[in-house]
Amino acid sequence: MNLIDPRTGAVRRTLAPGRATEVSAAVAAARAARPGWSALTPRERHRRLAALADLIEQHASAYADAECAGTGKPVAEAAGEIAEVADLFRFYGGAVRAGTSPAAGDYLAGHQSWVRWEPVGVVAAVVPWNYPLLMAGWRCAPALAAGNTVVLKPAETTPDTALLLAAHAEQALGPGVLTALPGDRDTGRLLVGSGCDLIAFTGSPAAGAEIAARASLTPVSLELGGNSPVLVLPDAPADTWQQLAAACTYNAGQSCAVPARVIVLDEAYGDAVTALAAAMAERHAGRDFGPLNNPDQAARYDRIVAASAAKTVRTAPGRTDGLWRPATVLADLPADDPAVVEEVFGPLLTVQRAGSLDEAVALAESVPQALAASVWTTDLTTGLALTDRLSAGEVWLNCHLAQSAELPHSGRRSSGAGTDLSTLALREYQRPKTVTARLV
Repeated sequence: MNLIDPRTGAVRRTLAPGRATEVSAAVAAARAARPGWSALTPRERHRRLAALADLIEQHASAYADAECAGTGKPVAEAAGEIAEVADLFRFYGGAVRAGTSPAAGDYLAGHQSWVRWEPVGVVAAVVPWNYPLLMAGWRCAPALAAGNTVVLKPAETTPDTALLLAAHAEQALGPGVLTALPGDRDTGRLLVGSGCDLIAFTGSPAAGAEIAARASLTPVSLELGGNSPVLVLPDAPADTWQQLAAACTYNAGQSCAVPARVIVLDEAYGDAVTALAAAMAERHAGRDFGPLNNPDQAARYDRIVAASAAKTVRTAPGRTDGLWRPATVLADLPADDPAVVEEVFGPLLTVQRAGSLDEAVALAESVPQALAASVWTTDLTTGLALTDRLSAGEVWLNCHLAQSAELPHSGRRSSGAGTDLSTLALREYQRPKTVTARLV
């Protein structure tokens, strides 16, 4: 398979996709490494995961080069994500040492019971192209800390950092503990059917549904994208529009939790469109953010924009050739517009009007996805009440895309079932075992 640099369209590398032989070898290596890795004490796993974090930081420039070549994102964005990944391995290494178990004690006369959290075994982690290294970290760090071994299947277009991570993992963790398996969708299908003990997938709802069907009784952890509503009240902070423009164009808008659907009250609608368009005009493709990742994504983006019935379209300066797309605002569009109901996954914001807060919440809740949302108002009482009414797994107040390893990230409805980040993510990769002993 030819790997394309999305900044130029040039072929930068050629790799053979993994097929049955490679998949079997990767899973066999992970299966062989599992007993030794899971038998290590939490302290020793922590030490080795910290050593892996050290290697990531020591080779940060190589990771940045690989990440930028595969995604086209600016170096500053890549550098920040690399630092986050190193932090994740340290965080989960420490978190598993502080783990707690359900209650233990005397629940039956003459018996004593306790509960152990055990690793599930071999985890197949299938991650997307928008954050190749970061999403690998979100999946691999808790899985490894919990005592599992991992076969990491990166997206077809962005295997570079996964291969580098696996090489450093072999040094720090040992052979077979983390294996990278580059390939295409057929590779992923083979991996899902290879007998792994859990499938951890981040990607589209269609692919997630296929994986869940193929996995049958194998447990799955799914994060399947979002379409984040943004409720902006008339008393929103002065920097609201600049903050939303920056969040929308981060990673060229190719983020599951990116702000997508701005919803404002009728009396503020005209001013909101004008202010948002001005803020987006300050974000230039090629200067402030990168291109779309691949030709298929660019074609999908263009299809959605072309099908939109928006009467007001405002685009910002910046590159528009190849896979580059400018920051764009669509307004005066119906509630069932493709740009509203579909996850656009690009540097684009829609603006909808609502007659009341109740109608604004109804618009926010009107799409199948429920991953993230944000509310913008200086009235914190009203803002906090609105966060209670939104069913997304992560809701921000007067900010967006503010995330930390300590805070859980999870989807609802069609956005998936499972938890990334925080100590809660460890439970995705563990299973409880109750042990009861008769004492007399």
